[in-house]
Amino acid sequence: MIKTSKSRAGTQRVTFSLPAGAPPGRVSVVGSFNDWTPGRHHLTPRSNGRRSASVEVTPGTVLQFRYLGEDGHWFDDPEVPDRVDGNCVYATN
Repeated sequence: MIKTSKSRAGTQRVTFSLPAGAPPGRVSVVGSFNDWTPGRHHLTPRSNGRRSASVEVTPGTVLQFRYLGEDGHWFDDPEVPDRVDGNCVYATN
């Protein structure tokens, strides 16, 4: 699941969220916003039973991303239907 909110600085905060155990182990979100660098945005456990990571972007940014789990397991966000070059695509407002 992806949630977008406005920040005080005029940027948009994009929060990537997955259930706590699906998949098990450590997961990071990797994409155009972090130069496709694994491990820069690990999803961390939250009190609501999910785990998440957030990035700040300029409004109107189009993000491409995928999730990277343990043992090099790449996977997509099941709630994001749009794809470009095999990557999930999410556009901010």
